[in-house]
Amino acid sequence: MQIKQITQDLCAEQTGLVVVIDVLRAFTTAAFALAAGAADIVLVGSVEEAFALRQKWPQALIMGEVNGRQVPGFDFGNSPSALLGQELDGRRLIHRTSAGTQGVVRSVNAAAIFTASFVCAQATVEAIRALQPPEVTFVNTDNRPGGYGDEDAACSDYLSALLRGEQPDPTPYLDRVRESINGRLFADPAVAHLPAADLACALELDRFDFAMPVKRQNGRHVLTAVTGRKTGKVSQ
Repeated sequence: MQIKQITQDLCAEQTGLVVVIDVLRAFTTAAFALAAGAADIVLVGSVEEAFALRQKWPQALIMGEVNGRQVPGFDFGNSPSALLGQELDGRRLIHRTSAGTQGVVRSVNAAAIFTASFVCAQATVEAIRALQPPEVTFVNTDNRPGGYGDEDAACSDYLSALLRGEQPDPTPYLDRVRESINGRLFADPAVAHLPAADLACALELDRFDFAMPVKRQNGRHVLTAVTGRKTGKVSQ
């Protein structure tokens, strides 16, 4: 199995199995939403599309952000900790973020797509192995100038090591999340819209036993949880 990492600006060129990584916070938040009982999550690229789809599906909830802040009119921000204790049984969610969902919708030529973060790392690796792909491409979605995005690269590095059959100590990889530019922002109490509780959620290695594949349905990108056993709801 060949393994490579790319940045989001190259994901449209990939044709094999693509794993889109967003640790802080899109695919940590998505995992918490699915664990809280959401039926599925439709990933979109724009705020306008999110609102248009809610008109189509009035019972759906919208979550996500622009520039890290919850959009007025969205039901949730892009916050995993805000989903603790939520009852989302059977609800469809619509998710728009500035990095993670963009990586999915731009992977237009991918044969298969998974989304991932540390909270579902082992399950993601097992799901990839089951497919036996000749090549896996990790898309590290936060690649803004100035050194952003090492938390995504750390997750890709950890998943890559597992796929190679190694047994890596997760501590250095999780430390990279804490020490990344974004990690330090979440740890800073002065940055009120980026709560430390979200960072804590993102660092819960293998909290969930499901992988998060994306299926294309009627031109949309639909994310679900796939696991060998039903995961319980997220609790406080």
